[in-house]
Amino acid sequence: MADVIITRQSIQALILDMDGVLWRGSEAIGDLKAVFDEIGRASWKVFFATNNATRTIRQYVELLSTFGIHAQSWQVINSATAVTYYLRQQYPHGGPVYIVGEEGLIEACAEAGFYHSENGAVAVIAGMDRQVTYEKLKIATLLIRAGVQFIGTNPDVTYPTPSGLVPGAGSILAAITAATGVDPVIAGKPKPTMYQIALERLKILPENALVIGDRPETDIAGAQQIGCRTALVLSGVTNSQQAALWQPAPDIIANDLASVIQLLVSE
Repeated sequence: MADVIITRQSIQALILDMDGVLWRGSEAIGDLKAVFDEIGRASWKVFFATNNATRTIRQYVELLSTFGIHAQSWQVINSATAVTYYLRQQYPHGGPVYIVGEEGLIEACAEAGFYHSENGAVAVIAGMDRQVTYEKLKIATLLIRAGVQFIGTNPDVTYPTPSGLVPGAGSILAAITAATGVDPVIAGKPKPTMYQIALERLKILPENALVIGDRPETDIAGAQQIGCRTALVLSGVTNSQQAALWQPAPDIIANDLASVIQLLVSE
């Protein structure tokens, strides 16, 4: 199932997606402790980059620790990180923004100087929101129709859970787009911003990083744009038939993270 054209020695760091790679909902995918023990023996640096902006960075670090994965806050970013990176460029003095999203997005914006308010909002920011209401969609729609910029965390229309695929951030963006006729500026993957931040923090070149994700149109596409090596796993939203159709092809297609690591360490 995998055609490995990279070697253990050529990789200095792994940049890992989380949902669909490490876990589905609250269930681990495989024996994560064993996988990360193997990663440690290979002396690879590890970085985590997810499009899911529902949790704060601190919450992700805590969640990783419950699976036996020890990470520092500098090793974790999500699409909220990419949103604030974009906002700072557009609005360097901060200001009010209207947010359709959860704690991770709200807190990241606040830390960057952008507070949640519909009054005088410079932008509408939307992402995955499991408490979304008609009222939230209505306010977002009215603001965008009045000319306020529309920013989306990420376009993932589904989210993998143990029960199956459920609506993701992209489904909420689609509802707002349908009501306004305006497509959002996407901050997260497939934009390469998150990977650029990761490479800067890791202090490595793109060709020495292996990005591992479960969604070709976001995880893999963003990594390919800046020259990272890629591994597509089938443990999340993508099946083998869909994986085979993606062009340009990922460097590795494998069942799960454990399979990717085993392929590399056996080289």
